[in-house]
Amino acid sequence: MVSAKRVDANQPEIVAALRQCGATVQHLHELGQGCPDIVVGYRGLNYLLEIKSSEKATMTRVEEWWHEEWKGQVARVDTVDEALEAVGAI
Repeated sequence: MVSAKRVDANQPEIVAALRQCGATVQHLHELGQGCPDIVVGYRGLNYLLEIKSSEKATMTRVEEWWHEEWKGQVARVDTVDEALEAVGAI
């Protein structure tokens, strides 16, 4: 399953906030195939985050498949606060 990913409008703001709190961020959205948008390193742990522009935004079918099949941590976030909470920064 191949699916090109676009960047949600709030992704730059979320990435900037994560970096400001001391996290490292690697963009993954170009991998497609349902892979989450970013991987975040914070306090010795890694976090996969799927960024959506609002609570009403839905994941694509391939994103849903990826999230269902993944055996590790992955979180969907819509806001800066949700992203910071997902990595334990707040």
